[in-house]
Amino acid sequence: MKSGMTELLAAMLLAVAWSGPGLAADEEADKFKDVQIETVSVAGGIYMLVGQGGNIGVSTGEDGVFLIDDQYAPLTERIKAAVAALSDRPVRFVLNTHWHGDHTGGNENLAREGTVIVAHDQVYERMSRENFLAAWSMTVPASPKGALPVISFNDTITFHLNGHDIHAVHVEHAHTDGDSIVHFRAANVIHTGDIWFNGMYPFIDSDTGGSLDGVIAAVDVILKLADEQTKIIPGHGPLSDRKGLLGYRKFLLDVRERVGKLLQQGKSLDEIRAAKPLADYEATLGKGFLSTDKFLEVAVAALGKWQH
Repeated sequence: MKSGMTELLAAMLLAVAWSGPGLAADEEADKFKDVQIETVSVAGGIYMLVGQGGNIGVSTGEDGVFLIDDQYAPLTERIKAAVAALSDRPVRFVLNTHWHGDHTGGNENLAREGTVIVAHDQVYERMSRENFLAAWSMTVPASPKGALPVISFNDTITFHLNGHDIHAVHVEHAHTDGDSIVHFRAANVIHTGDIWFNGMYPFIDSDTGGSLDGVIAAVDVILKLADEQTKIIPGHGPLSDRKGLLGYRKFLLDVRERVGKLLQQGKSLDEIRAAKPLADYEATLGKGFLSTDKFLEVAVAALGKWQH
């Protein structure tokens, strides 16, 4: 995993690149030339693909291949090769957990080959129009029509494939306003999307409906679904379990209490940074997508919006 903000900034820049005028094709390809797709076995017929961008969930079996997210467009052929090593069946469905380009960038490529793209209604809405992300001073153009979900849902949807009931449930105002948690009930596997950044500070996109309270509430939903044997695929970071998610929940509660207290005292962002409220987390979480200073900026914004 790259340190600092490199990969997250790449995620946002590539969201622009695949959805409108941006980087030339050779520049895009060059950014990903060294990326390899790692396959992690999760349960019978269920896998996690790790490359660059959000972790991909894979279900294989006689009914075909079901994907959860699809990373970036320049990685599609490598992702297809990794899937082909697991199954000779076609990719029938992709379920996008939310709208960000590091989870939806392969949509157009796969849809062109007959894959059906599915997502929450708000994912369709976000991808259909321009979005402005104040955290990065960046405007993300609307996605091309071919990248858009062709099926969208409001609260829940269930796929009956490969011997599994694959149940997706929408959680409100969490990482964004269109997040879905995906639960393989019988297999006892959960894909969290970007509700969980495992081993790093999370990005909470309050510019498109995310909130800290909503992430905590979403984590509580996952914890109610999980037991000690549940395998949990995070949006970013290594495969984990309920114990790992409980540790993440404690971190989120500490952020809400510590940063919220400083905000109530009228402290500015610079004063909050100087107070070092997350000093005890820097060694374990500060080497991922966000530096501590940048995460505090994200947290301050996420505390003030879309409160539950």
